[in-house]
Amino acid sequence: MLGYWVNSWALAMEILIPPFSIRSVAKPYTPATRCRLPAAGDHRDNQTMAAEDSIDHKLFALLREARPSASALRAATESADTIAELIKKVPAQQATPAAASGFVRDLGLASEKLEFTFRPPEVVQLVGSLAAGTVARPDVAADLLVRLPKECFHEKDFLNHRYHAKRCLYLCVIEKKLRSSKKIHKVSWSTLQDEARKPVLHVYPATEIAELPGFCVRIIPTATSLFTVSKLNLSTRNNVRAYTKDGINVPTPKYNSSILEDMFLEENAEFISSTFADWKALQEASILLKVWARQRTSIYAHDCLNGYLISAILAFLTIDSGGSIINRSMTTRQIFRVFMNFLANSKGWAKGLVIQPMKKRIVTKEDIANFLIIFDVAICDVSGHVNLAFRMTKSAFSELQDEASCTLHCLDKCRDGGFDEVFMTKVDVCAKFDSCLRINLKGNSKVTSLGFCVDDESWRILEKDVQSLLQQGLTDRTKMIRVLWRSTPSEWNIMDGFSEFGSSPLLVGIMISSLEKSFRLVDIGPNPENRDEAAKFRKFWGVKAELRRFKDGNIAESTVWESEPWEKHTIIKRIADYVLMKHLSLENEDLTHVVDQLDFCLLVNGKDPVSSSGVLLEAFDTLAKQLRLLDNIPLKISTVQPLDSAFRHTSVFPPEPHPLAYGKNSQRLPNLAKTCIPSLEVMIQLEGSGNWPLDPVAMEKTKSAFLLKIGESLEDRGMYVSPSEDEVNVLASGYSFLIKIFHERGLLLEKRAGDASTQIAPSEDKVLFLRSQHSSMVNGLHGRYQMYGPVVRLAKRWISAHMFSSFISEEAVELVVAYLFLKPFPFQVPSSRVVGFLRFLRLLSSFDWTFSPMVIDINNDFNLKDDKEINENFMLSRKSYEQNPHDIERAMFLATSYDKASEAWTKHSPSKSVLKRMATYAKSSAELLTNLILNGQSGQYTWECLFRTPMSNYDAVVLLHQEKLCHPHHVLFPAETPNGKLVIWGKPSKDFHPYMPLGKGAVKSLHDARDKLLVNFDPTTYFLRDLKCTFPNTFKLWYGSVGGDAVGLTWENPKKRGREDADETMPEPTSILKEVGDVGKGLVRGVYLLKAPKLR
Repeated sequence: MLGYWVNSWALAMEILIPPFSIRSVAKPYTPATRCRLPAAGDHRDNQTMAAEDSIDHKLFALLREARPSASALRAATESADTIAELIKKVPAQQATPAAASGFVRDLGLASEKLEFTFRPPEVVQLVGSLAAGTVARPDVAADLLVRLPKECFHEKDFLNHRYHAKRCLYLCVIEKKLRSSKKIHKVSWSTLQDEARKPVLHVYPATEIAELPGFCVRIIPTATSLFTVSKLNLSTRNNVRAYTKDGINVPTPKYNSSILEDMFLEENAEFISSTFADWKALQEASILLKVWARQRTSIYAHDCLNGYLISAILAFLTIDSGGSIINRSMTTRQIFRVFMNFLANSKGWAKGLVIQPMKKRIVTKEDIANFLIIFDVAICDVSGHVNLAFRMTKSAFSELQDEASCTLHCLDKCRDGGFDEVFMTKVDVCAKFDSCLRINLKGNSKVTSLGFCVDDESWRILEKDVQSLLQQGLTDRTKMIRVLWRSTPSEWNIMDGFSEFGSSPLLVGIMISSLEKSFRLVDIGPNPENRDEAAKFRKFWGVKAELRRFKDGNIAESTVWESEPWEKHTIIKRIADYVLMKHLSLENEDLTHVVDQLDFCLLVNGKDPVSSSGVLLEAFDTLAKQLRLLDNIPLKISTVQPLDSAFRHTSVFPPEPHPLAYGKNSQRLPNLAKTCIPSLEVMIQLEGSGNWPLDPVAMEKTKSAFLLKIGESLEDRGMYVSPSEDEVNVLASGYSFLIKIFHERGLLLEKRAGDASTQIAPSEDKVLFLRSQHSSMVNGLHGRYQMYGPVVRLAKRWISAHMFSSFISEEAVELVVAYLFLKPFPFQVPSSRVVGFLRFLRLLSSFDWTFSPMVIDINNDFNLKDDKEINENFMLSRKSYEQNPHDIERAMFLATSYDKASEAWTKHSPSKSVLKRMATYAKSSAELLTNLILNGQSGQYTWECLFRTPMSNYDAVVLLHQEKLCHPHHVLFPAETPNGKLVIWGKPSKDFHPYMPLGKGAVKSLHDARDKLLVNFDPTTYFLRDLKCTFPNTFKLWYGSVGGDAVGLTWENPKKRGREDADETMPEPTSILKEVGDVGKGLVRGVYLLKAPKLR
C-alpha cells in the first residue's frame, strides 16, 4: 500500500536531494552518477559502476521516504509509552463473558467457567518494528505486548478455547479503560494474522503524528509461562474435544500452535530486537523487504509473509544455525539480495529452519521432521516449541519462492538493477494472475457445519478445500492457484462474534501453465479397468464424466469441454465453476470468474469475427499464388506480403467475407450486404533489374505501369479489379485487396535526397518498408504469444472508445502492448486478455515517457552500439525540453530494430498534452478495472464503463447519425447527448446507407450490385479530412476509428495559431460550429457547444 507516498517519492527526490533527482537517475542507459575512481582490483566496466551508483541513489531516496524521521519515531514511542502506562493502571475488577457475548458464543463456550478477576498485566513491553528500528511507512503501528497474569487462568484453560475466550475478555477490560481516557482518540478490534480467535486492540492516540497518518498501537496479549508446554504437544495432544475423526479425538496442531505462539512471543521478540540493535544495514534491509512484500499483496498475507517473519528470517541468517550468511560487513543491498536468494534457492527449507541463537534447547532432527509432517513450512523459533510459519500454506510458500526468483532475475537483468520492477511496481492479484475468481460463501453451510473454530478456523478450512478442488479439476492447465480469504471485517464489534467474518468474497488467483493446455478440449482420465481410480474419477466429475474411445484405440474415462474456437479462453472458467458448484453446493450467482467480461466489445452479433481469420489467410494465399504465377509482366513478382493488421491478428474487427467480392464467378447472393468493404493492403516486390530509372518521378511512373498491367492480368483470371496509378484494388475470395509495389531503390533515392521535405513526408517506398518491417515483427511476436492479439484488440478498442484514434496510430498501440510481453517483469507473460489489458492501461499511465524511451527489442538482438544509438536519438528528441517542457517532439518515443529514432509512428503525435490526457484516462480505467475484478459491478460502475468516455471533457461535441456510419454494428454505445448548447442539428442523408438490398428486384445484375459497392469508403474519415482542411488551426479533433459515432473538439491554444491568423479576429464559436455542421451535412446529427474558446 505505497499509494500515498509513491507519488510523493519523486517530489522527495527533487526537493530533498536535488543532485540525484528522479529525472536524473531515470535517464536511459547512462544515468547521471557521481564521479568516482575504481578501487584497486575493481575490474567492473564504467557502465556497471554507473548502474550500481544509480540504484544506490534510488535506494537511498526510497529509504529516506519509507523510514520515518527520528522525531516521528520518538513521538510514536512516547504515544506507545503513554498507552502502556494507562494499561498498567487499569484497576483489578471482575471480567465477565457479557463483555464479549458474541465472541464467547461463537467459540462454542458456556459462560460459567469464564468469569475471572482482572489483574493488571505483569509486563507491558514495546516490541516489533518500532523497537527493532525497522519501521516502514505507510503502515506504521507500534506493538505492545501485554503479559496475561497467571492468576486470571486455571491450569486447564488451554482446553476448548477457554484461553482464547479469557484472552479476549482481558482485552475487553483494557478497552473499556482506554475508551474513557482523553488521551485516546479511538479503539477498534482486529485480529492477529487474520485469526478470528485471537483478537487484538488497535489504539489510536488523541495526539496525531503528522508524519505518520493512521498511526496506531496494537495491544497483543502474551501467555508467557501460562501453561505446561507438554500439554500443547503438536503431534499428540487434542485440546478441542469436539475435534474428532470417526469418533476418535485427533491432535489439534493449529490450535495448540495458536496458544504456543502467545507463550513465546516475548522471547522471540527479544531475540529479534537484540539482533537488529545498532545494525543499520540490517534495519534498512528489513525496511526494503517490507516495501517489496507490501507491493506483492498476495504474499503479504495471513498465510504467507509478514513483517514479523521477515525479521525472524533475517535474524536467523545472522546466527550459526542459519549459516551466518549475513554479517556486519555487508551493505543493505547485499543483505537484500542474500535474503532473496535464500528464499528462492535454499535447500534449508526442505529440512526446516531452526533458530538456535544460544542453543538453550537442542532441537533434534526428529523434532523438526515432526514439524514438517504437520505443517507445510517449518521455522522453529528460539524456544524450539513454536513453528513461526504454522499458518503458511504450501501454495503460499510456492508463490513466495516464485516471487523471490523473479526478483533475483530483475536485479540481474532489468535496467537500474530492477529498482522500478522490484520496489515501485504494484504486483497485486488483479495484475499478477491470469484469471481471478470471487466466491461468495457468506451463509454457506460449509463454513459453519463444524463450528467457526475447531483445530483450524472454518475460513482456513474452506481455503484448503477450494485449493484442493481446483487443483484436482484444472490439473496441468495451471501453473499456480492461490486462494486468499481476508476474513476479518474492516469494522469489528466484538459483541457480534464471528457473524461478519467471511462476508467478503473468497478470492482465487489462477496462473495458466500454457495456452495449449488451458485451451484443451478433452481431459483424459483413468482406464476403466482401473476400477478404483475410475470410480474416483466418476465421483469427482459426476455427469461430466464419460467413457470415450480415442483415435489410438485407447478407452478411458474423460471430460469434454466443447467450445467455439474464439471461446476457448473460457474453458478454465467452465471447469472451475462446475467443480465448485458440484462440491461446495454453490449457485452460479455465488461465483464470479473474471475471464470473458470484456469479450462484449470484440463481438459482432454474439460472435468474434476473428473466427474468419482462417478464411482470410486462405484468400490471401490464393491471391499471392495468382500474383506469383503472372507471366505476362516484364518482371515477375518475387514477394507478396500482407500489411493490414487483420493479417497479424491485431485488428479489432477483422473483415468477414463479402458476398460481392468473389470475382466474376460469384456465389449466390444474400438478401442484404454491407455497402462498404475495407481494402486490405498488400505489398508486392518485383524481381531485381538494373533497368529501373533513377529519377523518383520516373520510378513512380514505372510502378504505375506495372500496377496497370498486373490489374489487367488478374482481371483476365476472373477477378474483379479496380486499378489506379498508385494501387490496384482486387476483389477476390470474399475480400478486397489493395496492391502496392515496393522498390528498394526508392529508399536509396530518399536517403540521397535527404532534404527537409523528404523527412517531413517520407516516400511511399519508405512507408511501405516500415509497414513491412513492422508487420513481420508483430507476426513473429504473435507466433510466440497467442494472447498478444486479443490484448492488442482490447487496447485498440479502448483507444478508440476514448477518442484518441486521431493521435496515436494502431502500430504504436501494437508496440506498447509488445513491450508488455517482451518485458513483463515483475510479472510473468500475460496469458489472458483481461490481465494483459489491465497491464496495458497501467503501463500507459505510469511509464516515464518524458525521460525514458520505450525500447521494443523483439528478437533480443540489440547490442551496446544499438543502445547507444537509441539513447543518442532519444536525448536529441529531448533537447527541446529545456526550452519548453510542454512541447516535446516525439513525446512517446518507441524504439525498434527498424526505427531506432521513433520516426515511423510517433514522430509528430501524440503530443505531450495528448499523451498526458491519455495517461490520465488509462489510470482511471485501470483503477476501475481493478475494482471490478476485486469487487464486481456496483451501481453505475460496470464493465461497459471502461469503454464509455465522458463528453464533458471536450469544448464542443459533434454527434453523427449512427445509421450513416459504414459499420454501425461496431458502435458499442450510442454517444450520449452532451450537456451543452445545441448549435445545429441535421437530418440524415438519403444518399448513403450502410447496407444494400440484394434480393429479387433490388438489383438488376451482379455487375450493378458491385457498382454500388464502396471500396475503402468511410464517411467519418472524409468528414474529418474536410474539417482539418477547413479549420486547420481552430481546434483539435478527437474521434474513435472503431465504432465511433461522435467527434470531440477542443479549441486550439491561440498562441499556436499561424502568423497569418495572428491579426484576424476569431469568429464566434457558434458560427464556427454551424459551419462544422454544414461540412458534415447528412452525417452530422447535432453539434453542441460546451465551452467557449479562451480569449488571447
